[in-house]
Amino acid sequence: MTRPITAGVDGTEESVAALDWAAREAVRRGLPLRVVHAWRYAESPAAADRETQHGWVSEGVAEAVRKVSGLHPELTVSVDVVEGQATEALAGAAAEAEMLVLGSRGHGRVLGFLLGSVGQQVIAETTRPVVLVRAEDRPAAEAAGRDVVVGQHGGPEDSAEALRFAFETAAARRATVRAVRAWTLPPVFAYSPGSLKLLDDVGGLEPYERQALAEALQPWRERFPDVPVAEHVEMGSAAQVLLSVAGHAQLMVVGRRAHRTAVGARIGSVAHGVLHHAECPVAVVPHE
Repeated sequence: MTRPITAGVDGTEESVAALDWAAREAVRRGLPLRVVHAWRYAESPAAADRETQHGWVSEGVAEAVRKVSGLHPELTVSVDVVEGQATEALAGAAAEAEMLVLGSRGHGRVLGFLLGSVGQQVIAETTRPVVLVRAEDRPAAEAAGRDVVVGQHGGPEDSAEALRFAFETAAARRATVRAVRAWTLPPVFAYSPGSLKLLDDVGGLEPYERQALAEALQPWRERFPDVPVAEHVEMGSAAQVLLSVAGHAQLMVVGRRAHRTAVGARIGSVAHGVLHHAECPVAVVPHE
């Protein structure tokens, strides 16, 4: 089954930017575009009836779709205007999509993204990649020379889904993948004779981290031999290290654990930090 790239729209400037981004990505990947809008009937004595309100909403979405279709006449576009709660509608749409693309307000270099409750809940609930796009995003930001930056941590399997997404995206854009691995000094009690020998064998902590990154990247280098790869290993928190190279990124890719905790589904601290401060679009890719 061919999964579409799905854009959630609500009439705001940022959702229009998300729709434009989703359309460009769908063209690159040769996939259809699905546009989803969730609305709720405003019931009051002064309000128009449900059919009239639905008509207003549908026309607003149709206008945005006409503009996108005019720019990309080769693109297959479908539209779903759903009455209901936005989080549920978007999470349901994401489950059937290659990725879900949403808008997110941003306020300059310092504050970055302003992630709303709907976007936050959808990211936490869905098992599919979600891309957040700022209103200021422009096609020129995807110009040659900017990388698809991806965070890698743990062993090869821990970041496999994020790496897959990054390499597929870079291949479609003819871009470089910049793989970033952050590391910190472990607490003293984490050392053991076995771990000390392992570190000695590779020459210390940083060479060990570089080797771990190289091993995680190897299968993806083989699968995408035409995608250039740059490796970045740096001491520091993962979010800080990722943000330090965000200025060179046309897209930032981070992973998050897909399972629920005792307090419910969560985004994760790294994804949360990058989402709030990166200037470029950010893809959050769930993994087990």
